[in-house]
Amino acid sequence: MKLSQFRFDLPLNLIAQNPTKRREDSRMMVVHRKTGQIENKHFKDILDYFDDKDVFVVNNTKVFPARMYGNKEKTGARIEVFLLRELNKPNRLWDVIVDPARKIRVGNKLYFGENDELVAEVIDNTTSRGRTIRFLWDDDDESFKKMLEFLGETPLPKYIKRKPDEEDRERYQTVYAKHEGAVAAPTAGLHFSNELIKRCEIKGIRFAEVTLHTGLGTFRPIEVEDLSKHKMDAEYYKIDDEACRIVNKAKETGHRICSIGTTTMRAMESSFTAQKLLKPSEGWTNIFIHPPYYFNVADSLVTNFHLPKTSLLIMVCAFAGYDLAMDAYKKAIKDKYRFFSYGDAMIVI
Repeated sequence: MKLSQFRFDLPLNLIAQNPTKRREDSRMMVVHRKTGQIENKHFKDILDYFDDKDVFVVNNTKVFPARMYGNKEKTGARIEVFLLRELNKPNRLWDVIVDPARKIRVGNKLYFGENDELVAEVIDNTTSRGRTIRFLWDDDDESFKKMLEFLGETPLPKYIKRKPDEEDRERYQTVYAKHEGAVAAPTAGLHFSNELIKRCEIKGIRFAEVTLHTGLGTFRPIEVEDLSKHKMDAEYYKIDDEACRIVNKAKETGHRICSIGTTTMRAMESSFTAQKLLKPSEGWTNIFIHPPYYFNVADSLVTNFHLPKTSLLIMVCAFAGYDLAMDAYKKAIKDKYRFFSYGDAMIVI
């Protein structure tokens, strides 16, 4: 398929700027793959579609405050530094994106905080906007982590046109987030409150946890018309024995497996056996799922409403079927569903 088949016109007023008052109050579009039926519900109604011993697989990655603002030495120019990942803990080396990039060269120093509490030195260019920086910090790891948390802010996506506040620290994070490493929230999971999880468990629905540290590449618009030529950025993932035990027991006894989010789906599709069972593994995945694709582990998917021409939308089309998915998006726009990270949910069953 071609990239141009995944474009649509999105009214900007449908981009959610804030979360709903309660997580499970988001709307939820239910898309039935077999019949093509589309229903308008609320997220808390998800319980009506699953039974005892079905499994929800979630991504327990945790977002860290990845966006920082520093000043360049001598000129004092304000520079945004977006932390992508830690490359070397003892040397405090980080892979980052800087903006504006043209001002930042190897050897430059950047000062963070009102009193220059933290200093970093640029030691390499990686891409046009990418740099490797070394933080100059002599104290221990714990105090360095605290300093990053103090200086960093919640990395809300650029299409949310406001400064992050205290509420975002809680709401741009799933309630089951455990392992720090993501620079973007696995947004399908944002709709689960602790109360809703408890109600699912009372009904007998099991939760299995995998980890995939969402990188910025997930959201990057694709720039090649021929999808087979697109390369995804690699992201770290881990699937442990316990998750495999829960998922495979349900599969072997004919119960449903629902992937909560596209990142969860990509982790599972990176590690399965010939019998289509989930397999424990850990490493880096750059899997790009586009139609036609046969899904091996999950039989349903919860996801948000995505940008045109993104790998996320393309995966939803692979799972739901292209025509049905694009019809659902047309209906979402007509029915004024809220789009993107703080927006509403879609479940494909």
